[in-house]
Amino acid sequence: MLRAGTGISVSHNPRTAAIEACAAAMAQAGLAQAAGAIFFATTAHGGAFPLILRTVGEQTKTREVVGCSSVGVIASESEVETGPALSVLVFGGTELNAKRLFVPSLRGRAREVALELAAAAKPALGQSNLLCIFADTYNMNADPFLAALEAELPGVVIVGGGASEDGSIGETFQFCGDTVSSNAVSAMLISGDFDLNVGASLACTQIGPMHRVTEVRDNVVIALDGRPAYEVFAEAAGPLADDLRRALAFVFLGVPLDDNPSRLERGRFIVRNIVGASEEHGVIAVAHYPQVGDAVGLVLRNAERAREDLKATLAEMSDRSARPAAFGLYFDCVSRGSGLYNMPGHDTAYIQQYLGPIPVAGFFTGFEIGPLADATGLLQYSGVLALVSEKGSS
Repeated sequence: MLRAGTGISVSHNPRTAAIEACAAAMAQAGLAQAAGAIFFATTAHGGAFPLILRTVGEQTKTREVVGCSSVGVIASESEVETGPALSVLVFGGTELNAKRLFVPSLRGRAREVALELAAAAKPALGQSNLLCIFADTYNMNADPFLAALEAELPGVVIVGGGASEDGSIGETFQFCGDTVSSNAVSAMLISGDFDLNVGASLACTQIGPMHRVTEVRDNVVIALDGRPAYEVFAEAAGPLADDLRRALAFVFLGVPLDDNPSRLERGRFIVRNIVGASEEHGVIAVAHYPQVGDAVGLVLRNAERAREDLKATLAEMSDRSARPAAFGLYFDCVSRGSGLYNMPGHDTAYIQQYLGPIPVAGFFTGFEIGPLADATGLLQYSGVLALVSEKGSS
């Protein structure tokens, strides 16, 4: 039988926070010893990350402990986005095993790190496998990392997120075993015999028609449909274009996964930031490398779209669940939360409404890793939910 629990603490004392969160999680799980523990701690606890990591291991009685720093944490129905906070997920049961993984020196070594991570994971693979990745957002080149990881671990479900921070220190931290490090990847492989159910919702919707890239240099789009790219961007942004900084926080590039689509279809496109725009030069710079002839769209981040897409995703996940989940992990973009919805606890409330009172832990991410059409991809402005349940028949 799978057992799991979550706990959260907002105590300013880091050791007290770890003890409180672990006690709540272990009590909910009904475990004397956990197979594995995953925790997330906010930047306010930064100086005490090693103490927290050690305490979580002591309280859960397992060496299989991983996690990362975050700007905010999630535990079941709670989302804490400011101040000191710590969330913990513990799990155990005869159907699963936990193995912590860690690879340092991420910067400039995306593919190599993926190969090292895969090599460490392979001996522990089971019939079912969920690999949870917690990477340094500032040093991750996700595309080559994920491509290499998928190639090495076919059939393994990969989810996760980029560690985040509140902007006060300029670096993120990854936790594993007895190690706290930046510029690294920590991960947890959950293997055994269980069912997995993974979904991703997006907070962006298309504005305006599809466009064709007609002139580009590296990541600088010069022309769309034969017009200055900035002109097309400003037209789509509307009144937002009067405040460029605000426009860049809400309007992004949508890149379809299919050739020549008439629209950006749900689940069939990725979002990439527009990192700069110049009215004087008529160009936009994007976190992507489009080619002449590519079809692209412009998308707007908004609360209504995010809510409806989340509800649709949760309904789909509920429909394909053979039995209630034992636990879940939720990776939610830092641009969502109360800053998007103007209310706290939005996504977790809907998760509980659609899926029931299951233990779910997570954090607010710098980027998300989750399902993208038939593969695993780097997502942005999304919420990725992974559910683990006992084997059941449909």
